Amino acid sequence: MKIRFWGTRGSIPVALTAEQLRAKLFAALQGASGHTLDSPTAINAYIDSLDFDIAGTFGGHSSCVQIDCGGDEHVILDMGSGARPLGQAMLERFGPGKPQTYHVFMSHLHWDHLMGFPFFTPIYLPGNRIIIHSCHENVENAFRRQQREPSFPVDFSQLAADIRFDVMSPDSTQEIAGLRVCAKKQRHAGDSYGWRFEQGGKSVVYSTDSEHRLEDTEEREGFVRFFADADAVIFDAMYSLTEAITVKADWGHSSNIIGVELCQAARAKRLILFHHEPSYNDRYIAQTLEDTRRFEEASIAPGSVTVYASLRRYGTCVLPPTC
Repeated sequence: MKIRFWGTRGSIPVALTAEQLRAKLFAALQGASGHTLDSPTAINAYIDSLDFDIAGTFGGHSSCVQIDCGGDEHVILDMGSGARPLGQAMLERFGPGKPQTYHVFMSHLHWDHLMGFPFFTPIYLPGNRIIIHSCHENVENAFRRQQREPSFPVDFSQLAADIRFDVMSPDSTQEIAGLRVCAKKQRHAGDSYGWRFEQGGKSVVYSTDSEHRLEDTEEREGFVRFFADADAVIFDAMYSLTEAITVKADWGHSSNIIGVELCQAARAKRLILFHHEPSYNDRYIAQTLEDTRRFEEASIAPGSVTVYASLRRYGTCVLPPTC
């Protein structure tokens, strides 16, 4: 299984501001002193040597993740604004004349997680099959409602693809697209659900929009079991630990530090920080990643979890190591 991130932000999509772009250019030019940049090869080599928060960006689209299982059917996690570039990539890869099947697994129905659906090109192409899996009974109504006037000019009834809804029960396992799939209820307004995917002895957990209270022993142990031995856990690290337990307690999100503690207890191999706070710039997220790695190294089980941050770079997807 490979993971591709098309949207990594929480709450609302964001774009680089002119000031942020200028700061990146300034840092890059300032660091160029003493370098010979007299050819495209030399320029690209210099760019590749820069810190990621200068040369790239963690991305601005809201939640949308693809799991590439190597099969004929596609697996997508949430339909945030990142669904738009994902749909464009699918069209470029397969063209309009080769119908595809897409399985969409929804964490919950807040707008930042489904706003990309009207812009997902495959829904307008006849022959495509799109199955939307959710543990929310009102999932179909949520998708149909955002296609109605005055919210959007193209009604759901006008979509050309074959779109179906599958309401699943949490804590039960199903075989879908060659994967063993199960969901777990999470603490979030209106409820959210984490998803665990297993194939060939490998496993990926998608756990976003989830607040964790580690003092609740039963809840903690439930997530330790859900994360158990996962090759990668995509984790809601929207806030700092201080924010998550004080001014933003009960906001339905978690922190990088709680992610480390849960993944270490679960013996998970990789923790991927996800659902970045929209007000955080690339430097702040990069610093959070560095701090998280230092915390993991100084913890009671150092080196047991490798920490990454979900990101997109130069318009293409950057993958953690193959799971």
